[in-house]
Amino acid sequence: MKFTYNQDEAFETDFEFGKLTVSGNEEKGFRPFQLMVSSIAVCSASVLRKVLTKQRMVVHDIQVEADVTRDPARANRLSAIKLHYVIQGDGLTEEKVEKAVQLAAKNCPMAQTVSDTIAITETFELH
Repeated sequence: MKFTYNQDEAFETDFEFGKLTVSGNEEKGFRPFQLMVSSIAVCSASVLRKVLTKQRMVVHDIQVEADVTRDPARANRLSAIKLHYVIQGDGLTEEKVEKAVQLAAKNCPMAQTVSDTIAITETFELH
């Protein structure tokens, strides 16, 4: 990946899907912490959906909410992310989904990349 400063308080790069603009100023682009949290949340939810599907549970909808804690004493670094899944589907039970959440957490590459530095907790509710 190559990022180029665009003279407007942002860096840009082009991907197959399109242009990505990153800036510390949220009026100029996506903020780095937003991208990091998004990567962890969406990766985790995607892996969870795959696990549920492989376990023959039908998922109609899955949403993930990310509650972020930052540490101002350490350069405002991310210290914790609480992921909460809201899952709608058929054949879903608390026990099966709990096991799937645990399995998915072990297999999400983005979450595993930061697991030693960011506390990630996961909860869910079924609809």
